[in-house]
Amino acid sequence: MVQGAWGGPAAVGAVDIMRLGGLWRVTRPWHPGLRPFLRSYVGYWEAVTSPYEARLVPTGHATLVISLAEPFSQVRRLGVPDGDSGRIGSLVVGLEDRPAICVHPGGQEAIRVEFTPLGAYRLFGMPMSELTNLAVEVRDVLGPDAGTLVERLADTRDWAARFDLLDAALLARLGHGPEPSPEVGHAWRLLSGSAGVIPIARIAAEVGWSQGYLIRRFTQQIGLTPKASARVLRFRHAVALLGRGATSLTEISTACGFYDQAHLNREFRAIAGTTPGQMMAARRVEGALALSASANSSKTTSATGR
Repeated sequence: MVQGAWGGPAAVGAVDIMRLGGLWRVTRPWHPGLRPFLRSYVGYWEAVTSPYEARLVPTGHATLVISLAEPFSQVRRLGVPDGDSGRIGSLVVGLEDRPAICVHPGGQEAIRVEFTPLGAYRLFGMPMSELTNLAVEVRDVLGPDAGTLVERLADTRDWAARFDLLDAALLARLGHGPEPSPEVGHAWRLLSGSAGVIPIARIAAEVGWSQGYLIRRFTQQIGLTPKASARVLRFRHAVALLGRGATSLTEISTACGFYDQAHLNREFRAIAGTTPGQMMAARRVEGALALSASANSSKTTSATGR
C-alpha cells in the first residue's frame, strides 16, 4: 500500500452490526471517494466456529478479502491448471468465468470488498488479465505494506476504526492508480448495461476501435474478454431473476439472451458447476454456494444478490 495511507479519513457513519445465523455481519455507509469503485464492502466474523466448504460463483467483480483470523485452507479453481492456492490468508481474486472450491477450517473473521472491474484495475495497478480466475496472496499484488495493513486491522478490535484504516489505504492507492481507458470504460458500461446481450461488433463500433484492438485492451483492463464477460453477465442476470422468484426457465432463457433452456443449463454448468435448480436449493455463504454439511448456512448475503 502507499506509504502514509494510515491516517484515516473522517468517519462516514456509524457501523451496523447484525447477526445472521451463525455469523455477525458489520457494515456502514461507504466513503464517498470509494463509491464509484465498489460493489460490496462488509466485515464479518463467526459467532459459532464452524469449518465449511463452498463453491465460489463468478460475480462479475474483483474481490479483496482481508483475513483477520484463521486463513483459508485452500481456494481451488476448477478447470484451471495449477489453480490451487494452498493455505492462504488475505487475498485478491480477479474476475472469474468458472467456479472454485473454497475451504476454511473455521474461526473466520474478515473484511470482504468487491470492486468494479475498472475500480480493481485502478486499485491493483496491474493488468487485470494477470489475475483472471486466480486467488493471489494480497502482498503479491499490493506489496509488503499490505501485510502491515492487515496486521494493523487484525490488532484493531473496533470495527469503525478498522473501516477508517482500510478506507484511508484504499483511497490512497486509488489516488495513485492508473486511469482506465475511456473507451474500455464505455465498452464495459455498454456490455454491463445490456446484461451481456449487446453484440461485441456493435460495442467496437460505438467506441471506434477494431474488434481485435477492443478485445486486447478490454481484456487487459477488465480481466476477461468481452465475450467471456458477456457470458458471466448473462449468467448473473439469470441468477438474479431466479432469486426474485422467476420460475419459468424458458422465460429466463429468453430474457437473458440464451438460445433456449438447454443453453441456459449448459452455461450454468460451465460457469457455476451446477444447474439453476441446484443453485437455488443450495445454502449460501458469502458470495458462494455451500457444498457440505459442515458449511455455515447463514454466513452473509445470498450468492444471488447483495
